[in-house]
Amino acid sequence: MGLFSRSKPKIKIQTAKKDSFSGWLKCTHCNELIHANELEQNSNCCPKCDYHYRLSVDERIKNLSDPNTFKELFTNLKPVDTLHFVDTEPYVDRLASATEKSGHDEAVTVGTCTLGSMPIALGILNFSFMGGSMGSVVGERLTLLIELSIQKKLPLIIVSTSGGARMQESVLSLMQMAKTSAALAKLHEAHIPYISILTNPTTGGVTASFASLGDIIIAEPNALIGFAGPRVIEQTIGQKLPAGAQQSEFLLKHGMIDRIVNRHELKQVIIELLDLLKGNSRENDADAPHKHSTKKNNHS
Repeated sequence: MGLFSRSKPKIKIQTAKKDSFSGWLKCTHCNELIHANELEQNSNCCPKCDYHYRLSVDERIKNLSDPNTFKELFTNLKPVDTLHFVDTEPYVDRLASATEKSGHDEAVTVGTCTLGSMPIALGILNFSFMGGSMGSVVGERLTLLIELSIQKKLPLIIVSTSGGARMQESVLSLMQMAKTSAALAKLHEAHIPYISILTNPTTGGVTASFASLGDIIIAEPNALIGFAGPRVIEQTIGQKLPAGAQQSEFLLKHGMIDRIVNRHELKQVIIELLDLLKGNSRENDADAPHKHSTKKNNHS
């Protein structure tokens, strides 16, 4: 053997997986390194700055219902290409791609479940399906859910995350704004509570209809909420928007929403609010005959 010959020490070098993903991510909000496992165990919130990343529909259901109580409804309604719409690709191809990508056949999942042993109706928009856009089936499923809430006297919760009305369905998607709003007016007349939860982002025709019509409107922290995007507004009015103008904290300060709730506290807060609202609902029902008789007496 040569003078300098020796066996190399065995040093273990941690390498990334074949897909080059070692599990570490950079938070887009605070730029700190976080591990995917930490994120998953923390309800998809950054453990360093608490920035709320999006949840899947299944994660939302788990977060807002008692275990194994959710029953999905109105799955027979599927989107169709009524207008034979083509932009850079046919609408039917976009629907097929979105279904494959998201694992769902539309941008909303609706059903019934219990929350704190309380029966509720729950609707959840899905941003991974064409940006949570509202087409005819989204509007119809939500309207049927609202009508079911009225029929069975179930408190209603809708979780919104959306880019707005679906352009591939043109005026048919815009009509869903009126339809869902009219159904919610009947829900209000029936004194049944409706809590609207706004998550990042909630924009367009969804913001301009059912998302803004809750008896109580809750938002997650740092959520983008508005009708048009900041760039479009600035180009339209020719002015720069105030810092954070469409963030949930700004909207709370200016009265558009009622409360910002951290995802970890959301379930318990909703249980408490529903207890409060259902109590008010019972009082309204009890007072209704008296109110009608008062009106008659005044009229006479």
